[in-house]
Amino acid sequence: MARGVRGRLRGTCPRAVLAPAAALALLLATAGCGDSGDDGGGTADGKGLEKSTITVGTMSVADTAPLQLAISKGFFKAEGLTVRTTTLQGGAESVGRLRAGALDISFGNYVSYFLAHANKALDVRIVADAFALAPKTHAVLVRKDSPVKTLKDLEGKKIAVNTKRNISSLLVQKAAKAEGVTFDEDEDFAEVDMPNMETALKTGSVDAVQAAEPFVSAIEESGTGRVVADLGRPPTAGFPIAGYATTARFAEKNKKTVEAFQRAMARAQKQAANRTTVVRTLPDYTRITPDQAAQLHLGGYPVALDPARLRRVVDLMREFGYLRRPLDVEPLLVRTGP
Repeated sequence: MARGVRGRLRGTCPRAVLAPAAALALLLATAGCGDSGDDGGGTADGKGLEKSTITVGTMSVADTAPLQLAISKGFFKAEGLTVRTTTLQGGAESVGRLRAGALDISFGNYVSYFLAHANKALDVRIVADAFALAPKTHAVLVRKDSPVKTLKDLEGKKIAVNTKRNISSLLVQKAAKAEGVTFDEDEDFAEVDMPNMETALKTGSVDAVQAAEPFVSAIEESGTGRVVADLGRPPTAGFPIAGYATTARFAEKNKKTVEAFQRAMARAQKQAANRTTVVRTLPDYTRITPDQAAQLHLGGYPVALDPARLRRVVDLMREFGYLRRPLDVEPLLVRTGP
């Protein structure tokens, strides 16, 4: 269990605190609100790229550590690419800003992207993978004194998730099904902002919460709750959580720029396989301290887009009715990079 997380996270910006469905954007508390420049751009001329300066949506979470690495280590600069980042609050904002043209590329969860594409809200293209589940990165917790021992024991009770009909409830549904229980999206889930999960558990407004790091560790450490289901283990072990996406229009008009982004991110994702590298990077773009970073449970950072992996997301969305029709992942992947 991670120690020292709770009570030592420094204050979040007002926007982050007030935003509903803030999801993982709030987990680590941003080091600053608004846009941040890329310290890796500048000297390379970007010749050959259709667009040498791009705006990328990101979130102040461990999932985006490789993006920060690519910036700080000059991987984008080596490609002649200047990356300006804009901090987002969740996947829905990512979809909206990509559609509006305010972002060129954005980090976001796959469920949001595939829903948006299926609903024709966004003609999405995935350009890089970002993050995969690992043990204790996402979990269902109940009060420490709760009689609940399994997900099946939560049948007919209320479970807090950050957003209904999205990645959080989808993971819970799959884990619960393995225990022989199916939850109703409307009746059994309640939306609670991630930073308020512990309070919801304490006050008894819900019977369980689906939390992500660092809140999993914080809730355990405080003595408020305990884990009844580790979603980073089967049947959702290694589940693809998030990637970097753009619009079909941008990908088509800026092929060399996208390739440059992919090459830089591939280098960074490889380096993120070293936990120490990620731990050292987190304090650079979040308010989490080095001690806190060292205690966090971290997920996986896939280097390449794998249609078979991402079909897991579509299959699960179909299994639980998030998608009414099949969705072919392959045409949505831009795999012109390494």
